[in-house]
Amino acid sequence: MGLNRRTAMKAGLLTTAMSALGLNSAHPQGTSTPPPITVQGEAAVRTNIPVVRDRRASGGSYLALTTKKKPPKEGWYAAYAIRAPEAGVYALTAVATSPVETPHTEATASYLQLALNDGGFTEIARSQPHWYESKPAWGGLSVLDLGELELRRGENMLTFRVTEPTVLETGTAYALALDRFTLRRREGVKLREVRAGGDGTLSTYRYGEPASLTLGLNGRPDRPYRVRYTVVDYFGERVAAGYATIAAGGTTARVPLPRLPPGNYRVAASAADASDAGAVVVGHFACLPALPAASGDANRFGVNVWATSLVPPSRLDAFAAAMRDMGAGWIRDGQAWPAAEPTPDTYDTEHHDRVTRTMRRHGLSPLEVMSPAPEWAMTTASLPLPTDLRHAYRYARRLASRHPAAVQFSNEPDVDVTSSTGDAHAAFVKAAALGIADTPDRPLIVLPGIAQAGHFQDLLLANDVVRYVDVWAFHGYPDPAEQDEPAFPGAADEQRELAQRLGAGEVPRWMTECGAFFAVRPGIDLAPAQQAVQARYLVRSMVEGLAAGNARQFWFAGPPLHDDGVYFGLLSREFQPLPAYSACAALTSLLGEAHFAGPVSGLPAGAVGFEFDSGRGELVRVLWAAKPVRIPVSGATVYDVMGRRAATDGGAVTVSRDPVYVVAPGGDSTRPVRAPRRALSPTEHIVLSQRYAARNAAPNKDNGDAEPPLGYRLSRRTRMSLDVYNFTSISRTVTVKARPAGGWSARAEGPTRVEVPPQGRMTVDFTITAGSGVERRTDHRLQFTATLDGDEVPPSVSLVQLK
Repeated sequence: MGLNRRTAMKAGLLTTAMSALGLNSAHPQGTSTPPPITVQGEAAVRTNIPVVRDRRASGGSYLALTTKKKPPKEGWYAAYAIRAPEAGVYALTAVATSPVETPHTEATASYLQLALNDGGFTEIARSQPHWYESKPAWGGLSVLDLGELELRRGENMLTFRVTEPTVLETGTAYALALDRFTLRRREGVKLREVRAGGDGTLSTYRYGEPASLTLGLNGRPDRPYRVRYTVVDYFGERVAAGYATIAAGGTTARVPLPRLPPGNYRVAASAADASDAGAVVVGHFACLPALPAASGDANRFGVNVWATSLVPPSRLDAFAAAMRDMGAGWIRDGQAWPAAEPTPDTYDTEHHDRVTRTMRRHGLSPLEVMSPAPEWAMTTASLPLPTDLRHAYRYARRLASRHPAAVQFSNEPDVDVTSSTGDAHAAFVKAAALGIADTPDRPLIVLPGIAQAGHFQDLLLANDVVRYVDVWAFHGYPDPAEQDEPAFPGAADEQRELAQRLGAGEVPRWMTECGAFFAVRPGIDLAPAQQAVQARYLVRSMVEGLAAGNARQFWFAGPPLHDDGVYFGLLSREFQPLPAYSACAALTSLLGEAHFAGPVSGLPAGAVGFEFDSGRGELVRVLWAAKPVRIPVSGATVYDVMGRRAATDGGAVTVSRDPVYVVAPGGDSTRPVRAPRRALSPTEHIVLSQRYAARNAAPNKDNGDAEPPLGYRLSRRTRMSLDVYNFTSISRTVTVKARPAGGWSARAEGPTRVEVPPQGRMTVDFTITAGSGVERRTDHRLQFTATLDGDEVPPSVSLVQLK
């Protein structure tokens, strides 16, 4: 495009080339705002990042970094000379790779750090919703909003740097693609942020601690800049207001806050002078209850975080502290198996291990979720599971060695887009569970998080997997159409009844995802009314789940999270606490150990109540009602949904959609002692797994909505294999037997008594034949059993249909 590369690198600007691209650097006639400054990525004056030619790039080339090599002391960087026509604030955008996935591409990059002139490097630590809404550019690149910079007139040096890896499909690597960036002059300086609490926090502090508002500008004003602010609580009552002055040449001002009760507070701030007029900036902060939540095993509350994808590295410590302060004792997270084990038995887990260590350091117990297997471990027929279950065994052992508190075997396998079946997942669960069970000081073993009760889960459980695990897991969400006051789903009751039918009622049940779907427009947080609904639903869902017998509840999700028009997070786009965060802090503080005592009887029509033993010599009633009603509360202390002590009138309190807590002396301090974990027997170390050709794959699950028949699709005569795994340390002789039903028959093509070496696998081939009376497209059970030294091995049970 006529680019004089030497001139561009010397000046850091595109002049002749910019004109050719329609990016003329001269002032347009009739305007006082200088034109945008656009710089090509390959025009760095200094860089250690490779330049790659590509006709799609605006200058024909771009910076392209993808390396596993550790960066040098100065990091992977590119420095650019920028000549600004005038001093002031400039908005920075770039055509580059985003640090998180976007709707138009799964390509991701490392989080960027920027340094301007002699200033230090600062990470662009924006939230997932910010990046998610980026517009597509070309290939895997997006048009990224990188914030604002204050340039001096004349020469400036802007440096991009990468020091943290990111997770790619085949491992972790340092990655960045940069085509070009653009700086656009802003008029004057504007208010940019409002936050509260101590330095390094996510706008939170505990009741009784001193706190202040911090008001920040996007640049340095040449005269004092006055700001007007108003603080309102969750109920819309104004609790503070006033003015603050940011000195000329400064960027921030602090204002002490009055002593406020626990709760969530909304700050609206704007320029006080008409000449500085700009948009109103809104922020949130949380005053946390003085009494923290229960800790350790006594804590029943968790939150989904997916930190590697949703939390910038520089925010990780503050985020972990915020989740702990909110009362979460557990976090649910996971790393990509393909990235963790890019080649067999070669592990690359340090990036995720650091997340686990950080969570542990802040008193959080990590629940690690196993992801789908690497491509090298799968076949078309096994997707998304490894075709050899010994890979699952070894990888699970590796996970267990990194000290999570629990490991969960996959996320919602019943609604993925593969044709995988319940019997295949059951064999996978058994192998992975054995890998963990054979680890010293092992973590808890948790069943897959099932999205909804149905055929897939029924088949999974028919394979006798519960004996291998410590925890039964499932998920539960309300109808997405319920945007006003969502109703808690019946999933907890369904799972309790299912467990009881199977004789597994004593196995602890965890709802590893609960939450609600709130529709939002791009670029904004939940509206105030939606924030109130989210706060109320969080309390009701947690309470109703525990009342239904759940031993632990995990909210989805903690970080800011926007997905396909739906917002889930407890933090705003600016990583500030929304009202639901404060509602969770109040809930966990007041309920303590949260031992369910029973429903509250004798309430007025439309009112709902549940009673809990806090474990502190208190009984806590949680009450709410569709319409306001008065309920007697004599001899008790009442707290509102935010954890603020509430006044009573005549020995009664008005209860509405916002839950209240009624705390009175009482409770039973004695608790049952948990039974010791049972060691798995040699027979349970034998795993049977049915294997079919890809042409016999079951029909796709259609995101969990497919109706039967769901079994493997067989011809009148079909060859298949039964894999027999021995996950013990000595050779084992196993005798297998087929038990078809519904008019099917099975004939072994070789000996059914096989000797399986330690940590080995043997295969027995069978021919499965449909009798003349077998109807097409009808599911029938095909069960394989085995014995080891006369003892029964847990079976493999599948469904088959005549296609």
